[in-house]
Amino acid sequence: MKNALFVLLLIAAIGMSGCSTVRTSQYSSPVLSTVDAHLKANVEVGPKITGSASSTTLFGIFTFGPNKFVDGVNYGIETGGGFLNHDIFGAVKSAAAYVAVTNSTSDLIIAPKYTVEYNNYLIFSTKNATVSGYKGVLKSVEVK
Repeated sequence: MKNALFVLLLIAAIGMSGCSTVRTSQYSSPVLSTVDAHLKANVEVGPKITGSASSTTLFGIFTFGPNKFVDGVNYGIETGGGFLNHDIFGAVKSAAAYVAVTNSTSDLIIAPKYTVEYNNYLIFSTKNATVSGYKGVLKSVEVK
């Protein structure tokens, strides 16, 4: 009886343990030295804005989380090569950017800074992303 209780407690302890990773300060798109777009944008910079999003994955297959995202932003590659050559945090970072932009009624985020957190437990994992930056409102665009 004592051995069965010990094994049960050991299984429960393993099931509740996991690992956690936190990363911060990644650019939202590649830094370019020159851009020749023949456009001149007038952007008004406002106060600091922030947004957060999270998702949960069960058994590595079923993912539950946000359903509204910002599209067209390059978040970079964060994992290894081959078939895993993609950004595993892209969806939650995109959803966090959506929350920040829509809640502040801005057009873009100036100098965005992302903090991502990954918690992996045996049965499920969670991904959390927070973006902070400054409100950017596009006032006009002119062709040069």
